[in-house]
Amino acid sequence: MLEALTPATWAILITFVIGYCLIIFEHKIHINKATSALLTAVVMWAIVFASPHAPFSSHLSFLREQLSEITQVVLFLIAALTIVEIIAAHQGFGFVSRLMKVDGKRRYFWIVGILTFFLSAILDNLTTTIVMVTLVAKVVPHRIDRWIIGSGVVIAANAGGAWTPIGDVTTTMLWIGGQLSAANIITNLFIPSVVCMAVSFLFLTRQVEGRLESGLQEEQPGAEPHAKTILFIGIGALIFIPIFKTLTGLPPFMGALFGLSLLWAYTDIAHFPHKERGHLRVTHIIRSIDLSSVLFFLGVLLAVGALDEANILSNFALLLNETIANHAVIAALIGVLSAIVDNVPLVAAAMGMYDFSMHPPDSPFWELIAFCAGTGGSMLIIGSAAGVVFMGIEKVDFFWYFKKVTFSAALGYAAGLAAYLLVDPLLNFM
Repeated sequence: MLEALTPATWAILITFVIGYCLIIFEHKIHINKATSALLTAVVMWAIVFASPHAPFSSHLSFLREQLSEITQVVLFLIAALTIVEIIAAHQGFGFVSRLMKVDGKRRYFWIVGILTFFLSAILDNLTTTIVMVTLVAKVVPHRIDRWIIGSGVVIAANAGGAWTPIGDVTTTMLWIGGQLSAANIITNLFIPSVVCMAVSFLFLTRQVEGRLESGLQEEQPGAEPHAKTILFIGIGALIFIPIFKTLTGLPPFMGALFGLSLLWAYTDIAHFPHKERGHLRVTHIIRSIDLSSVLFFLGVLLAVGALDEANILSNFALLLNETIANHAVIAALIGVLSAIVDNVPLVAAAMGMYDFSMHPPDSPFWELIAFCAGTGGSMLIIGSAAGVVFMGIEKVDFFWYFKKVTFSAALGYAAGLAAYLLVDPLLNFM
């Protein structure tokens, strides 16, 4: 593949690598990762449009298609983030805090992980990470303890998000594309996801010692008016997203916007007579959403879209297909690569590379792609949206995560993959 690279393609690759390094060293150079991602994406696309391998109109058409797909993801994230932020503003997640009231740090670590695992299946891994990391910050005063527990949140959120159609962007893509049905995702990926999380936690637990300081867990503020109702509507709206898609055929972001509009209407009606509740109105709450993380996600997807338009991703996929006959290994490699390159374009490339004649809907290959792409990103802190959000909230150092967490996350990933292969060895396409 390297012999076929043109000067323009090399320029695109080099720009991507430089931008990637700027993101990694965000805290050293003091430039926000969203800035680096957006700038990288714009420069890469400028090179793409200047390259002679295709006409301007062809590049423009591809970019419009990319924007259509990316916009759906971004709108879905904004709607989901707003729903979660409304619940959080009303202290609706108080029940989670009550479940997390324990003294021992190791017990607390496991309880946080288990709650994260199941919440991420409903809220999606990104929003669950925001909720759980925020709650942990209120209880655990020491930074390193918060980093270890927060790293567990990232692993549990990614593992939990891999076994439902709304838990992770990649499973949503495969669900929308018809490669997987919701029933198969839940049935066949639940056990591997549990194993992935459990094995990682068994190794991470050794870094958590001691007891939580007394009194900190009692400092949680009381619930705001209508907290339980808003929690019920918000969680219900998120669970309803796949049902909404099934009933209407509309993409998931429309279901998310539908749920947000219902919750928004309820809060406006509930708080309108009370001027002192201005902080509970959505127009106020929406200002608290971390839009920089959404813009970072936008920049990364645009940058990888430029790699796709330059045929770098497709050539790499073809190279894998020609050199590795075992498609289970290809899926596993995609999971490893998702820790470096965003999993969304990797899954998109796989979806374009293999048609239904080779791997029909609900085949083991697509299930493996969903699991590997969803959980492999935990191996690096910038390998998943959950990790990026955790990095932004707690200012976690990239190399600290690599030294302390990557090995445990990799073991969990391998164990989950082995668990799936033991259940279904994929003999039909090895």
